[in-house]
Amino acid sequence: MLKKTPLLPFILITSLFLMWGLANNMTDTLLSAFKRIMSMSDFQTTFVQYAFYGAYFCLAIPAAVLIKKFTYKTGILIGLALFIIGSLLFYPASKTMVYGHFLAALFILAGGLSILETSANPYIVAMGPEETGTQRLNLAQSFNPIGSIIGVLLSKLFILSELNRAGEAERASMSPEQLQAIQSEELTGVMGPYVGVAFFLMLLWVLIFFNRMPTSSDEDSNLNFGAAWGRLLGKRSYVWAVTALFFYMGAQIGTWSFTIRYVMKELNLNEEQSADYYLAALILFLASRFVCTYLMRFISPRNLLAGLALLGMVLTGVVISTGGYVGVIALVGISGCLSLMFPTIYGLGLRGLGQDTKIGGSGLIMAILGGAVLTGIQGQISDATQSINLSFLLPLFCLGVVLYFALKEASPVPDNSKVAVPDGV
Repeated sequence: MLKKTPLLPFILITSLFLMWGLANNMTDTLLSAFKRIMSMSDFQTTFVQYAFYGAYFCLAIPAAVLIKKFTYKTGILIGLALFIIGSLLFYPASKTMVYGHFLAALFILAGGLSILETSANPYIVAMGPEETGTQRLNLAQSFNPIGSIIGVLLSKLFILSELNRAGEAERASMSPEQLQAIQSEELTGVMGPYVGVAFFLMLLWVLIFFNRMPTSSDEDSNLNFGAAWGRLLGKRSYVWAVTALFFYMGAQIGTWSFTIRYVMKELNLNEEQSADYYLAALILFLASRFVCTYLMRFISPRNLLAGLALLGMVLTGVVISTGGYVGVIALVGISGCLSLMFPTIYGLGLRGLGQDTKIGGSGLIMAILGGAVLTGIQGQISDATQSINLSFLLPLFCLGVVLYFALKEASPVPDNSKVAVPDGV
């Protein structure tokens, strides 16, 4: 699958998949952290995801304009810069101790990730023959859960372990000075990993800036959005890929955002202990991603997608209807089913787009907004029913949409159009 692919640029761009996996899953644990630190409802904690994935939606089109007018490399460098700035802003937010300041830092950080993903996903697909593009993207995306695991480990060691065990009622009875002292220590723990990651990202930015990178053959600066979107909206498989990706993000982020809360309830554990099960889910996600990349040599991407969507629905049903260790094991198992979905839906959506690949890629990235919108709805279901279990009805529905896409709407074969990647800067 790496035939005719420049190896060093591929490695550098693939490292970005690891880094945004780290940011995504470190952010997921903030829902549980802020719930305790600031005594919030489940819905209020999902503002973290609104800020994070809302930025993906807002920055995807500007990112497409950027890489259409300039190059993938330009988009990646600007995206990394915003990632760094957003991470560093966690320091002043920890000093002001204002929830909105953390959300603003997350918005800037995730805006950078939106530009990175809009640039890097189609860049990986374009780094070789289109017929192996989905496999190549799955390989690059296989390093995303490695970053996810690192992110959860950082959260467990430096964020969740720093949470004071005082509950909402106990905090309400404290004096303002006592509560502020506890929250200051906890929010310093939240800040530390993000600032530390920023310094590593600076090194990566320098390496990419000074390395010779390939460019795609579609490097004209003609930004005819009307014609491009007209062509894209005329492709039924592309429209359904965007739809499926929107609902997939609802399933993934909803499942992961409420994993710690579900485990706490069912096994009577605290946040730090429950994070071990979240970590197990991500390890399974990682292993399954590599296995699925290999299986695509023998099973078509759309058939593999359909099979895992169906299995994911069965496991989600177990999470809803049971509890205890059975429910927790099923919840962990869902991550194994989710593993191949994003890159596979994305790769199928880009098939045959030709000159519209960059604009089409931005539309797919905008669908990541589902991670905010649908997770917020899941939080409202949890608050309204007072049941984390019933809130998983939403991921169940989302996986049903993915199953429909795989069975009925996904492109069965690649188009004849190719996106070449000659040498460039």
